[in-house]
Amino acid sequence: MMADTTLPERLSAKFTDTFAYQTVKDRLPIILTKVINTLYTFRKQAAQKHGEEAVQDCKTIVSRLSKLKNEMQTDKPVLPLTPLTDIEEQDVDIWNGYLEEEVFRNKGEPASFFQSAWLYVECYMYRKIMEAIHLSTALQSFDPFGEQKRNALLQSLQAVTLLSNYLEEHAHDKPDNAQQAFDQFVQISLWGNKCDLSISAGVENSQKIDPIGPLQNLQSHILVNDMHKLFPILREARTKDPSKKVRLDIILDNAGFELFTDLCLAEFAIRAGIVDVVHMHYKAMPWFVSDVTYQDFMWTIDTLQNHRDNLLSSLGKSWHRRLSSKQWDISGHKFWTTPHDYSEMKQVSPDLYEELSRSDLVLFKGDLNYRKLIGDRSWEHTIPYAEALCGFHPAPQCALRTSKADLIVGLPEGLSEELTSKDKDWMVTGEYAVIQYCGMRNL
Repeated sequence: MMADTTLPERLSAKFTDTFAYQTVKDRLPIILTKVINTLYTFRKQAAQKHGEEAVQDCKTIVSRLSKLKNEMQTDKPVLPLTPLTDIEEQDVDIWNGYLEEEVFRNKGEPASFFQSAWLYVECYMYRKIMEAIHLSTALQSFDPFGEQKRNALLQSLQAVTLLSNYLEEHAHDKPDNAQQAFDQFVQISLWGNKCDLSISAGVENSQKIDPIGPLQNLQSHILVNDMHKLFPILREARTKDPSKKVRLDIILDNAGFELFTDLCLAEFAIRAGIVDVVHMHYKAMPWFVSDVTYQDFMWTIDTLQNHRDNLLSSLGKSWHRRLSSKQWDISGHKFWTTPHDYSEMKQVSPDLYEELSRSDLVLFKGDLNYRKLIGDRSWEHTIPYAEALCGFHPAPQCALRTSKADLIVGLPEGLSEELTSKDKDWMVTGEYAVIQYCGMRNL
C-alpha cells in the first residue's frame, strides 16, 4: 500500500511533545517490565503445571522481552517476525509485509520505535510479546495479562450487581418504548471503556461506583453525541424487511467491567426485540493488556454462571444459551491484531469487511478502535468523522470512545481550543468521550 501524501501524518514518538512520545518512552517499557516480572514470578507455578522445561521457558521469554525492551528504549530498528507453527491463521506475512511498506515509506530508512508510526510500534510490541511466548515449549497458551483482566472484573462486582439489577428492571421493555433504556445501555457501555489497563500501564483499574447514577452528569462530557441516531437505525432495519434478522455487531475492547457492560447492552437489545442477533468480535491473542480474548469472554460468562448471586448466575446461564443458539456469535479475526488501520481492511482482509457489511449497525468500542478508524493521524479536530474514516464504510457504524490519545475529529469549531485552555491534557485522561456515527455503506 502506497503512502497517501494528501493525508495528515500519523502520530509518532518522533514528536517529543506528544502522548505518543510519552507512551513509547515511558508507558510501553513499564508494561514490558510488568510482563517480565509476571513471567519471573510464574516460574514455580509453571514448574508445577508443566515441569522443569517450563522454568526454562520463563527464563527464555524473559530474555527475549528484556532484549525487546532494550531495543525500544535505544530506538533500534524494528525486526521481522518469526513464523509460528502453532498458530492456525498465520499473520506473519501481514506483519513483515507492513514492515517492508514502512521502510519504503521512510525512503529506505529502517523502521524504529521512536521514528515510525506510534500505532505500528505499539501494536508491534504486543505482537512481539506473543511471539516470545509462542516460541516457548510449554507456555504457548500463557496470557501474561490474564490475572489482571480477571481481577478487573472481580474487583468490580458491586458495579456488576447494580448493572445486572438495572438490566432486570428493563427485562420486559418492548421495541416501541425501549429507546430511552437502549440509550442508557449505550452510555453505560461507553463509560465502561474508562477501565483500560493499557492506559494505566497495568495498574489495577476497576469499576467501584454506581455505573448508572452519574450518566446524566456525564452527558456534558460527551463532546459529540450521536447516541439518538442508533436506535432508529435498528428500528428502520426491522421495518424495512420484517423477514430479515436484525443484526448488531460489537467490536469489543476491554475485558473486566467494560465487557460486562457490552454484554448487558447486547442482552437488552435482544430482550427488547430491537435486534435478533449480536455478533461480538474479540482479539485472537492477548493484546493491549486488557483487550478481550476468547478465553476472557468465556471465563467471564462461566464466572457469572457459578456466582452465588442468583441474578448473576442466571445471566451467566442465559448467556451460555445465547451462544449455543447463535443469538450471540463470537469470533476473533486475525486482522484485529495487525498494525493496519481500518481503511485498509477491505484490501488486507476482504472476508472480514464482507462479514461486517452484513450488519445493520457496527459499534466500535474504545480508544484503539477509534485510532484505527481514523488512521491514528494528526487530523484537524473539526474534520468530519465520516471524512476521517478514509472510505471505511462496510455498514452503518458508531464509535463509542473515551478519549485516551491525543487525536480526535468531528468537534464543533472552537471546542478543542476551549478545552485546551482549561486542561492541556484533556484528550488523554479518559474524562471526555465521543459517540460518533456514520451511516454510509460502501460495499
